[in-house]
Amino acid sequence: MVYLSVIVPAWNAEKNLALCLRSLTRQTLSRESYEVILVDDGSTDQTAEIARRFPVVYHDQKKNQGPASARNAGAELAKGALIFFTDADCIPDPNWLEEMAAPFAKPDVTAVKGAYRTEQKDLIARFAQVEFEERFKMLEQRESIDMVDTYSAGFKKEIFLDLGGFDTRFPKANNEDTEFSYRMAVRGYTMVFTPRALVRHLNHPDSVFRYFRLKFGRGFWRVMVYRLHPKKIGKDSYTPRTLGSQIVGLFLIGLSVSFLLGSTSWPSPFSFFALISLSCSCLFFFLQTTPFIVLALKHDWAVTFLSPLLLALRAAAIGSGALWGIIQLLLTAGKKFFAKKRQG
Repeated sequence: MVYLSVIVPAWNAEKNLALCLRSLTRQTLSRESYEVILVDDGSTDQTAEIARRFPVVYHDQKKNQGPASARNAGAELAKGALIFFTDADCIPDPNWLEEMAAPFAKPDVTAVKGAYRTEQKDLIARFAQVEFEERFKMLEQRESIDMVDTYSAGFKKEIFLDLGGFDTRFPKANNEDTEFSYRMAVRGYTMVFTPRALVRHLNHPDSVFRYFRLKFGRGFWRVMVYRLHPKKIGKDSYTPRTLGSQIVGLFLIGLSVSFLLGSTSWPSPFSFFALISLSCSCLFFFLQTTPFIVLALKHDWAVTFLSPLLLALRAAAIGSGALWGIIQLLLTAGKKFFAKKRQG
C-alpha cells in the first residue's frame, strides 16, 4: 500500500485545530499507512501546545511566511508518495483520506480535489456554501478539471515538487492553489474531482463585511493569476460563466444610476434614456442570477430569496477587487517603463 502524507498549515489556529487533528488521526485507513504533518506558520497562540497533544509530525517555521510556504515545507518533509492538504479550520470526514487516495489508483491521475460542507447557521455562510455547490455541479460534469483547492487537495509528491510547489508570492490563502492548478493544467496533468471526499468547513464568512473583504481579495489575486496565465481568463472549469455577466450587469446598473442622478431636469430625453437603461440593466442582471437562484432552491430557501442582493454584493466585491488589481499592475508597469526611460 502507498504511504500517504497529510499536511496542515496552521497560523494562530487554536480555535479549531484540535477538531481538525482529531479527525485526521482517526481516519478509516490504517494509522500505519499515513502520517499527519502540522506546519506551524509562526503562531503566537496555543497552536503548538495543541498540536503536541496529537500523534502528528510538528514543524515550526518560527516566523509567519504564509500558507504557500507552510504547505511547501510540509511537502518537503513528507514521507508519502502522495501528499494531501487540508486547512486547520476544516474537519475531514472519517473516510476523507480513503476517498481522496482512491482516484490515484488510475496511473494518469496526478491531483484530486474534494468537497466542502458547512454546518454554520449564519445566512452569509449558507450563501457561501451554495456558491460552492454551484461550482461542484460544474466540476461533476467534467472528467478532468483545472482547479484543486487546498482545503481538500491531493497530489503526487514528485510532480508537486518538480513544479516547485505553491508560488510564495501569494502571501495569503488566496488563489495560490488556483495558480498552481493552472500550472499543472498547462502541462497536461490530469486532475479529478471526487465529491465523496468531504471536509466540514468551520469558517465560512459569517458577516457582510467579512464576505466582501474575502471576495475583494479573490478578485484582486485572480488578476495576479491571470497575469501569469492569461489563456485561462473565462476558460477554467471552476468559475461560473454567469459571474462575469453579473459583474458587467452591476456595472451597467451603477452607470445608469449615475446618468439618472446626473439628469438636470425631468422629464427630458436624457433622463428618459437613463431610466430605460436602468430598467434594462436590472433585468439583465436578474437574468444572470437565475441559474444560481434555481440551484439555491434545492439547498436553502432563505438564501434563495436573498440571492439577487447577495450576488450583487459578490459582483461588487470581486469586480472592485479585480479593478484594484488591474490598477496595481498598470502602476507597476508604468514605474518600470519610466525607470527604463531614465536609465536610457
